[in-house]
Amino acid sequence: MKNARGHGKGITGPVGRWVTLAVWIVAAALLSVLLPQVGKHETNNAPNLSDGRPSVQAGIVAEREFVSGADVPALIVWHKPGGLADEDLEGIRELAEKWTSAPVPHQTSVPPLHQIPAEALKAELSEDGSTLVTPVFFDKKADADQLEEGVSELKSQAAAVLGGDPFEAGTDRQGTLSARVTGPVGIQIDATGLFKNADFALLAGTVLLVLLLLLIIYRSPILAFIPLIGVGFAYGVISPLLGWMAREGWIVVDSQGISIMTVLLFGAGTDYCLFLISRFRQLLKHEPDKNKALRAALTDASGAVAMSGITVVIALLTLLLAEYGSFQRFAAPFSIAIFIMSIASLTLVPALLAIIGRASFWPFVPRTQQMREERAAKRGKQPPAPEAPPRYRTGSLVVKRPGFIAVAAVVCLALLAGVSSQIKFTYDILSSFPSSMESREGYALIGSQFSEGELAPVKVIVDTEGRDAQLGDKLSELPYVSRVSEAAEGQQNKQILAYDVELAVNPYSLEALGKIPELREAAGAALADAGDANAAEHVWIAGQTAEQYDTKKTGEQDTRLILPVVIGLIALLLLLYLRSVVATAYLVGTVILSYFSALGLGWLVIHYVLGADAIQGSIPLYAFVFLVALGEDYNIFMISSIWRKRKEMPLRDAIREGVGETGGVIASAGLILAGTFAVLATLPIQVLVQFGVITAIGVLLDTFLVRPFLVPAITALLGDRSFWPGKRHLEEKVKGSV
Repeated sequence: MKNARGHGKGITGPVGRWVTLAVWIVAAALLSVLLPQVGKHETNNAPNLSDGRPSVQAGIVAEREFVSGADVPALIVWHKPGGLADEDLEGIRELAEKWTSAPVPHQTSVPPLHQIPAEALKAELSEDGSTLVTPVFFDKKADADQLEEGVSELKSQAAAVLGGDPFEAGTDRQGTLSARVTGPVGIQIDATGLFKNADFALLAGTVLLVLLLLLIIYRSPILAFIPLIGVGFAYGVISPLLGWMAREGWIVVDSQGISIMTVLLFGAGTDYCLFLISRFRQLLKHEPDKNKALRAALTDASGAVAMSGITVVIALLTLLLAEYGSFQRFAAPFSIAIFIMSIASLTLVPALLAIIGRASFWPFVPRTQQMREERAAKRGKQPPAPEAPPRYRTGSLVVKRPGFIAVAAVVCLALLAGVSSQIKFTYDILSSFPSSMESREGYALIGSQFSEGELAPVKVIVDTEGRDAQLGDKLSELPYVSRVSEAAEGQQNKQILAYDVELAVNPYSLEALGKIPELREAAGAALADAGDANAAEHVWIAGQTAEQYDTKKTGEQDTRLILPVVIGLIALLLLLYLRSVVATAYLVGTVILSYFSALGLGWLVIHYVLGADAIQGSIPLYAFVFLVALGEDYNIFMISSIWRKRKEMPLRDAIREGVGETGGVIASAGLILAGTFAVLATLPIQVLVQFGVITAIGVLLDTFLVRPFLVPAITALLGDRSFWPGKRHLEEKVKGSV
């Protein structure tokens, strides 16, 4: 930066600008040619729970002791309004025989329905005879693409045997046989497919939105493309780097992470570019030499941009502390993306601005008063009147009535934050799917024709050690259990028994998750009554519901750990950057208040406008990390301006001008960042819709309430105490400048 500031060299110099551009072009091109893109190495079935979690340990016991214990079922729901005919059942039996003798790819087993008498098979029909559920088991290690390959083959063979494709038939057509694949396999295929189909639409929608907002805000077609070029080159470096790291096994990436990373990159990356561009534009109105103006802009903005980038990177890296795999997998890709984007905004974007110069802002080119007069004289026009000094209305209002504004803002945010205590959470992945998705349609049929619990039975495994605990009967007596299977004996240890327990409620609901400890306690009590002194050690509970229960507990544990760590690290960074304990305290406090307000207002929108009964349980932690880190970006940019001006003028004047000068760019950056997150709300995936809504609301609250009003109002109320303990150092600088 010294060369760039002092001697016209560096990245903005006549040679440096072209060298910088060439380095980025070569880097993006070479990396894209030599390394794989990140999308080529997605892993969408990576485990989320650690080996120490009870459901994982139960899965190990199930895999060792029971047939299909480690396999995942695809539940095929056969349905025909009016009743399944004998020829329909015969076709299903023929398919079972076919899949038994010649399994489809990645299939492990299928119940031998062809060996069951026809009358016995009819006994498995729903009460009205219209529906039958048959499982097909697949390898637990198969990823979504492999599962889709196997299921596609199942569907093709079914169409050939039955003389028509039941998977394309409507479920409500009288006399027509339909089929839907649901259960864990169907859910995994649909979830992955939604993200795959959303990738291109998400990228295209984000790019178009950012371009449109830039055109509206700055009214310059050239300037609108400069941040996008910066983000594009950064992505050209980020994608192959992440792909290479994923290929080597250093990180794990999934489609959901890549989707959100794309949004974050365009939103936060454009913000960083605008921090520099806005300062450059301001200086061009007073500095005739575009190179000097750019160097000064880079000097003024680089600290805030670098600090903002470091803050977001460190906040995202705290996700490495999480035990839950999905949280942990976000850390490396997101932090690497922001780090590289920060570098691009401080190197590539200044180089582009140096090459294009004032023309970047065409047709509204910023010029000094002398340049405007000379231009008018050449055209034979009257000299233009000097531009009126900016009025800085928001900043003036804040310093005029800081107490009222601070109280009003805090009350408003506190009321919204109070609503966050009313939020209901869910871990039901099916609720994230559109109602027309195949796995959700199949689940709806099971729920209406059978017990909802049949979708994903809970497997209760016990080591009886030869005692007769009569566990099956005792489990059947529980009010929330609709059916208990006959006991299955372990293959290696005959004293280990397993029962498939169908719950009377949605097995993915929060209510069902709460039954897992009760089932464990009931099984342990039965063993204890039979004389087992170590009953608790001889009970294992496996299945989707048990895994979701452990997911809930793990997520809550991670949240309790990561939230204070993020707050502590950001506070430390602010303290080092601002050297003010007081400013650090209220900047962190306002961001936390803004976060809970975003949760509260987000819940009102999601529940009362979008009609959702609950939000996904993982969203609060994701939203916290993003909103707290990105919210501090705007804090840092605005406070840096106030701090800089305070060296030359009284504090209230510094607040008025600092808020005024940064208000436009923060508003622009906030609209773009909120808009990019809002793009997620257009996708047919409720977890992304909810995350996008809450994050966009949080950014807007930061942009239009916290940053322009609350933070400067608190600064004005505290006066020079805001700088404590750096006040004396600041006063010396002010006296020196005078």
